[in-house]
Amino acid sequence: MNSPLSPLFRPSRIAVIGASSNPDKMGFQIFRNIKEAGFAGEIVPVNPKGEVILGVPSIRSAAELPEGTDLAVVIIPAKLVPGTMRELGARKVKSAIVITGGFAESGDAGAALQAEMAEAAQAGGIRVVGPNCQGVNYPYHGVCASWPLITRRGEIAIVSQSGTVGAALIDWASEERLGFSAFVSMGNRSDVDEADLIGFFGEDPHTKVVALYIEGVKDAAKFLSAVRACPKPVVIFKAGRTERGRKAAESHTRSLAGRDEIYDAVFRQNGVHRAATLEELYDFAKALAYVPPPKGPRTLIVTSSGGSAIIATDVAEEEGLRVTPLSPALSRKLREILPSHCIVGNPLDLTGDTDAARYRSVLDAADGEYDVVMTIFGDPIPGASEVIRPGRCELVAYLGGADVEREERVRFHEKKIAVFPTPERAVKALSCHVRFHRGRFPLAAEETAHASKVPARAISPADSMQLLARAGFPLTRFRRAGSEEEAAAAARGIGFPVAVKMNSPDVTHKSDAGGVFLNVADETGVRAAFRAIRDAEGRLGARAGGALVCAMAPAGQEVIVGVTRDQQFGHAVMFGLGGIFVEVMKDVSFRVAPLSERDAAEMVSEIRGYRALTGLRGKPPADLGALRALLRQVSAFLASNPQIEEMDLNPVIVHERGLSIADARVVLNA
Repeated sequence: MNSPLSPLFRPSRIAVIGASSNPDKMGFQIFRNIKEAGFAGEIVPVNPKGEVILGVPSIRSAAELPEGTDLAVVIIPAKLVPGTMRELGARKVKSAIVITGGFAESGDAGAALQAEMAEAAQAGGIRVVGPNCQGVNYPYHGVCASWPLITRRGEIAIVSQSGTVGAALIDWASEERLGFSAFVSMGNRSDVDEADLIGFFGEDPHTKVVALYIEGVKDAAKFLSAVRACPKPVVIFKAGRTERGRKAAESHTRSLAGRDEIYDAVFRQNGVHRAATLEELYDFAKALAYVPPPKGPRTLIVTSSGGSAIIATDVAEEEGLRVTPLSPALSRKLREILPSHCIVGNPLDLTGDTDAARYRSVLDAADGEYDVVMTIFGDPIPGASEVIRPGRCELVAYLGGADVEREERVRFHEKKIAVFPTPERAVKALSCHVRFHRGRFPLAAEETAHASKVPARAISPADSMQLLARAGFPLTRFRRAGSEEEAAAAARGIGFPVAVKMNSPDVTHKSDAGGVFLNVADETGVRAAFRAIRDAEGRLGARAGGALVCAMAPAGQEVIVGVTRDQQFGHAVMFGLGGIFVEVMKDVSFRVAPLSERDAAEMVSEIRGYRALTGLRGKPPADLGALRALLRQVSAFLASNPQIEEMDLNPVIVHERGLSIADARVVLNA
C-alpha cells in the first residue's frame, strides 16, 4: 500500500523534537512510548541540551536530522514550531505530528501562528497531523507517538478530533481484548483531516471499520469523495448537535460544526453509520468489524433470562428484525431434546439452570432456520465461549454472570467474537448491518384495515355526538338522517355547505371506506352522498346507520383528542395534530386521567408540531386556552362516564377564538 500518509504510519526513522530526559515531561513520555511499543526502526531524540534519553544520544537541532526522515513528532513551545517546520522541510522530512497546543484553538494570534506553520509545512512537502493533538498510535508498525501506551492489535481504526475521546475508545477495545488497528488524534487539522484518514484506512489491510469522532467536517467536497470511495463501513459520532454544542465545538478546535440536520442527511445519503453516543460509536464499530451481516430479518433469540429476551425482542422489532415463531418441525425437535420446564418458543427460554451444552444443542437444532441467532447468556455459564461459531451471524449478549462472565468475555474476544453487555446494545449494534437495506429489513408498520369492524359495543357517530352534546362539548351543528329525504331536510335546516358522513357503528375509518363527503353545496349533492354511503355499507357488510349531516366548521388548525382505557392505569387522554401528524408521524402526547391544568398545558406544548399551533407564515395562532380547557373537559367527562372504553374527537378544529368538534367516535364497555 503506497499512500502520501504512509510515512506517518509506517516510518523507518522517527525524530522526537523536544525529547526530554525528565520523566515528567511529555517529550520523555512519548519518546518512551515509541520505544516500548516495539518500533523496529531508528528513533532520533532532538534536545537542545544534547541529553542522553533512555540510553539514546540526542542531537541538538532539527537541522541536524538525517535527510529524508519519515516522521517528526513535535513537542516544543508553539512559537518555535513554524521555524522548526522550516528546518524539517530543509531536511526533507516527510511527515510530522505536532502535539503542541496554543494555535488556532487559542485565538487570533494562535491562528496566525498555525497558518505560518502550515505554510512552512506545505512549502517543505510535509504532511502534518495536528497541531493541538494527542498524536498517532499504529500498533501494526510499533508506532505509539501518543499516550497512553496501548499496543493490542485489532481491526477498528479510531479517528478523533478529541484526544481523550479517542484514547478512551482504544482503551475500551484493549481492555476487551479486541484491540484496534490505529488511533489518530486530529487536533486542529491544519493539514491531515478526516477525509485523508478515511481514504488511508479504506485501503489499510489491517482495518475493517473506520470509526470517527468529529465536531465538524473541514472540507465538505473532500469528505464526500472520501466516504463514497471508502470500501469499508464508516461510523461517525458527530457532536455539536445543539446550538450551544456547536459553539463549544467551534471554540474547542475552531471547527465549523454546521447544521445537524444537514449532517444527518449527508450521512444517510452516503451510507455512513451515525452514532448518537460514544458508547454507540464503539458498539457499532465492534459489530461491523466482528459480527457478519445477516441475510434476512428472521431472528431467533435463545436465552437463560426471560426479561433480557423481552428487551431484545422489543429492540429487534423496532430495528427491522423479526422475531418469528418457531416452525412446527423445529418446535418438535426442541421439545425432544430440552427439559420440560424450558419455554419452547421464540424467544426460547432455557431458564436459569441451563449450561453451555444446552445452548449448543439448540443452535445445532436450529441451524439454517434463521438469519440471525441471538444468544443471551444471563447467568454464570462456563464454556459459553465454546458455543458460538465464528463467521456466522450469531449475536452475543452476556450479563449477570459476574466473574464467569468476565472470563468468558475475554475468551470470546480473543476469538474475535463480539460480546455486548446488554441485549439492547447488542441488537442496536447489529442493526448497523440492516439500516441501509430497508427493502430486506422493513421497519414495522401498524396494520390498518379499510373495512375493519369495531367491536359491537361501539356506538354510531350520531349517538357519540349526542352523548357529547348532552355533556356540553362544543360541537358543530349536526342531525341524524335515515333516508335521502331526511338527509336533504337536515342539510336545509343546518344550511349549506354541509358534511355528509357514514353513521354505521361498525366502520372506524369512514374516510378510508368512502364514507365522508365535505362541502356538499346542494340537495342533489346530499342525496348523491347518502346513496354512496349506503352502497359503501353494503360493500363492507356494515350495519346500516344512515348518515350524519353536519355543518362545515370554520377554518382553523386540525387536532385530535382521544381516549383509551389501559388495563392497569385506567383512562388515558391523547392529544396530537390532525392528519398525517397522528397517522404517520405519531406526534402525540398522553396523560393518565384526571388531568391537572399543568398536564393539559404540557400535553399541548410537548408535541413536535407545537409551533403549528402558535401561528406560522401569517396564520393566526390557535386558541391554546380553549384547547387546554377541552382536554380538562374530556378528563372530567371520563370521571362521570366510566363506561367509556375509547373515544376519538377527530377532527377538532381550533380557531383563533374557540374550537369546534367536527366528528366523534365513542366505544362503551360491555
